[in-house]
Amino acid sequence: MNARLNLFGSPVAAKSLKQIIGAAKALKDSTLPAATIALVEIRASQFNGCGAFTDMPTKDAAHPGRPPPVST
Repeated sequence: MNARLNLFGSPVAAKSLKQIIGAAKALKDSTLPAATIALVEIRASQFNGCGAFTDMPTKDAAHPGRPPPVST
């Protein structure tokens, strides 16, 4: 299977990723309540059809302040 997007080999992908990270940082540094940010993340993930990114913010919203799980 070939990757649809090579983040490390494409200058456009790298630039896009940098912008996405910047937007996430701007949200984190904003005065929006954490619950509102979590709801927006959940809804955006639903629009994108991404099960993993729908699941993670839902669990984070249910348990605010909980450290993220460690992947093994």
